[in-house]
Amino acid sequence: MIQTLPKTKSVTFEEFVQWKPEGKYYELHNGVIIEINQPLGDHEDISSFLAEIATAEYLRLNLPYRIPKTVLVKQSESESAYSPDVLILNRSNLINEPLWKKQATVTQAASIPLVIEVVSSNWRVDYLTKVKDYEEIGFGEYWIVDYLALGGTPYIGNPKQPTISIYDLINGEYQVRQFRANETIVSPTFPELTLTANQIFQAGM
Repeated sequence: MIQTLPKTKSVTFEEFVQWKPEGKYYELHNGVIIEINQPLGDHEDISSFLAEIATAEYLRLNLPYRIPKTVLVKQSESESAYSPDVLILNRSNLINEPLWKKQATVTQAASIPLVIEVVSSNWRVDYLTKVKDYEEIGFGEYWIVDYLALGGTPYIGNPKQPTISIYDLINGEYQVRQFRANETIVSPTFPELTLTANQIFQAGM
């Protein structure tokens, strides 16, 4: 669940990072500060499980990746900044990131091969806002893990069922494939991964 903090005016990214208190999670949505409430236990279990799986894979492949705890993702020309549930960071590109050293913020597609959002009550942000913004930044791969089947029927079908939507950037546009039940997911970033949708959903059980 997310909550909009009362603000008298739209804030810039610079104002946001200067105001943002430590130990609490916030995002900036078009100049509006959004407080991220404590997630459900299953949400945290699934996020942690996915981080562990991704870590094992990039270590096996000897890739220069890391999964940070609190990094902001920002479009270079917008007043939005997001804190994804799981973010795979390509450390070899951080030298090119102008906001990295002082604000732990990345703005370039080359810095993030994969970003994952685990759906909570603010599902519209994941399916609408972040799909558009991540596509515009150019992130090569974006997962939406909807373990509670909260998304609208245009996004996960009717009847609703737990769904993992994997967006693959092709020619500058996202193409989406969906995985349910015992279907093996297909990840462009980690093509040798053998993991079913149910294995991810059941990580929170």
